[in-house]
Amino acid sequence: MSTSYRRRILAGAGALTLALAGGVVGLAGPAQAATKTTTIFMNCDAPAPQADGSGNQNFTVTLPDTAKAGDTVPVTIDPGPSPLLPAFSVTTDNTTKVHLLVGTKAVTVTSPVETVTVVAGVPLDAKPFTANLTIPDGTEGTTLDVKIDQAVTDAVLGGMTYTTTCTPQPRPSASVGSVAVEALPKDPVTTKLTPNSGGPGTAVVATGANFPAGAVTCAASLSGTDTGDTGSGTADASGVATCNITITKKADSVRIGTAPGKAFSYVAPVEGVPHPVDIEVLPGPLALGPTAGLPALDFGSITINGKKQSVVGAFNAATVQDFRGGSLGWDLTVTRTPFLNTATGHALATAGLGIQPACTVTNPDSPSACSAGAPGAITDVPLKVASQAPGGDELTGGEFAVGGGAMIQLPAFMFADTYQSVVTFSIA
Repeated sequence: MSTSYRRRILAGAGALTLALAGGVVGLAGPAQAATKTTTIFMNCDAPAPQADGSGNQNFTVTLPDTAKAGDTVPVTIDPGPSPLLPAFSVTTDNTTKVHLLVGTKAVTVTSPVETVTVVAGVPLDAKPFTANLTIPDGTEGTTLDVKIDQAVTDAVLGGMTYTTTCTPQPRPSASVGSVAVEALPKDPVTTKLTPNSGGPGTAVVATGANFPAGAVTCAASLSGTDTGDTGSGTADASGVATCNITITKKADSVRIGTAPGKAFSYVAPVEGVPHPVDIEVLPGPLALGPTAGLPALDFGSITINGKKQSVVGAFNAATVQDFRGGSLGWDLTVTRTPFLNTATGHALATAGLGIQPACTVTNPDSPSACSAGAPGAITDVPLKVASQAPGGDELTGGEFAVGGGAMIQLPAFMFADTYQSVVTFSIA
C-alpha cells in the first residue's frame, strides 16, 4: 500500500549569487592519523578558471587510522586554492556548509563565521576549520570512506547573503579519506521469551544473541531484584543462546547472563470462577499527511545574470503516522515533475532540485526511531528521504515529521517566466 501527497514549487527567473569563495570546511585532527591528498573536480555556480565554470581543487584530509563505532573523532580537511575566480574585491563574512558522506551516512559540517578578504581574479585559499565526525553504529569491522557531496558557502556583504555552491563531478566525490572501524563484539542481549507470561510452574525458553559459545545461565527478577528462579542452557558458535527456566515466583523480567531482560507477565492463580475478558486490537493505518497537500514552496524571484545560480529553501515537514501495531518498517521516497509553464510552453529542462532530508520523532511514546536519507537530487526516479527499520521481534511504529532543506539550481540562461514543478512524497 502506498500513500502520497504533492507539493507545488514555484521558481521565477533571476538571481543574486556572487562568486566569492569556494572554501570547504576543515577540521583539526589528532596527532596520530593518516593523511591523504585528493584532487576533486568541482562544478561551481560562479565564474572559474575553466570556461564551463568548473575546476580542480586539492583536499588534504587527516583522519584517525582506527576508531570504534559510536566514537566522535576529529578530521582535518584542508582545501587547496578554490576553483572560483572572484569577480569583485570585497571583504565578506563567510559560513560554509559541507555535506559529507561517512560510509552511507550523510553528515553536514558547518564552519564558524570567517571574515574573508578576496581580490578580483585571485582564487581564495580557504583556511581549515574544526569540527567532529561520529562513526556510525553498525559499522564494526568495516572501513568507512569519507566523501564530499556538496559545499555551500554563504557570504554576507552589506546585510545581504550571497550563496555559492560547489558540487563534485561525479557526485559524491572520490574518497578523501577513510577510517577503519574496530570489529568489536556486540553486547549480549536477551531477545525473546517463549512464552512471555504464565503462573507458577510455567516453563520458559529464553533466547539471546551475541553470547560467547558455551554454557549460559538465566534468571528471573521482580522490580530489578532476582526472585531465585534460575535456569541453564548453551550458546552456539554464532552467539545464539537458548536457556530453560521454570517460573515459580512472581516475576516481571527474565534475562540470560547479565544481559538486559525481556518483560514477563506473571499470572497469579486466583480461586473462584474464571471470567475471560477479550479485546481485539485492530491495526491502524500507515499514513502520510496532510492528505490535502502542503502549501507551495516558493523560491521567490531571481534575475538572469549569465551565470548558473542556486537558491535555498526548506520543505515544510510532513507527518508520518504508523499505527499498524506490528514490526514492519517503511520507506518514504520523493519524485518530481519538470519545471514548466504550461501556459507559455517554456521549460527549465536543466534545472536541478535537491533535498537535505530530516526526520524527527514527534510522539515521545513512539516505539521506533526514524532515519533521514542521504542528500540528493529529486528527479523522476524515487529518492529515499526517510525510513523506519523493521523491528524483527520488537514492536515498531510511531509519529514522525519529515522535511528538510531544499535547493534549486538554475542554468545561466533561460526564458524569463514563472515555472512550476510538482514534488510528490510517497510512503510504503
